[in-house]
Amino acid sequence: MGNLTAVITGGSKGIGRDLAEAMLAEGYTVISIARNLPEDAPDGMISVACDLLDGDAVAKVAAKIAAEHKVTHLVHNAGLIWPNLVEEAEPSDITGLAQLHLGAALTLLKAFLPAMKTRGMGRVLFNGSRAALGVPTRTAYSATKAGIIGMARTWALELAPHGITVNVVAPGPVRTDNFWGIVPKGSDREADLAAKLPVGRLGEVGDITRAFMFFADPRNGFVTGQTLYVCGGASVGTLSL
Repeated sequence: MGNLTAVITGGSKGIGRDLAEAMLAEGYTVISIARNLPEDAPDGMISVACDLLDGDAVAKVAAKIAAEHKVTHLVHNAGLIWPNLVEEAEPSDITGLAQLHLGAALTLLKAFLPAMKTRGMGRVLFNGSRAALGVPTRTAYSATKAGIIGMARTWALELAPHGITVNVVAPGPVRTDNFWGIVPKGSDREADLAAKLPVGRLGEVGDITRAFMFFADPRNGFVTGQTLYVCGGASVGTLSL
């Protein structure tokens, strides 16, 4: 494939780290942007510290990376949940997660887009969520994850003539720190949730990585503007987390 450079937000742990390792194994240059530098980064991964909730900080990091690398792949994986019932939700929850899930992606893409257009190939990938379809306690999270889908479809239309595809991978319940922050690890609730999924198990980070790797492949330029739910069938019916 040759000279592919991927920027992954939240590449220091969970899904992002697993994807970073898979891309490194395929010969990508991988740059992770995360709030904290990992203590045990995969060999070869370039780590950049940045709080993606801070728009000015994101702009500075984006400009620096764009000046030093010709980015071909942007994977906006970083996310936060901030769960609460509607009575406790605040407009600031929505604006905060809009910056993280939407604004940061826009800033990064605008910095990397000139190199993608020059090359005539680019891949923009989002880590969405099955919660875009609605989940209790997810006012800000579901709103901004649903926003990702609309924004990705718009970008897909605008960027298709330049050989740049834009797609969303939307996980269901996956065994990560984010998930265990809501559902206690090893709890009866975790087991009950797994049993309720049509496939009878929770997702693993590798399930999501494999979907990302399909969309990331430079040969897969005929798929754009799509949202792939990798959710064990949770998006087919209703499921309360």
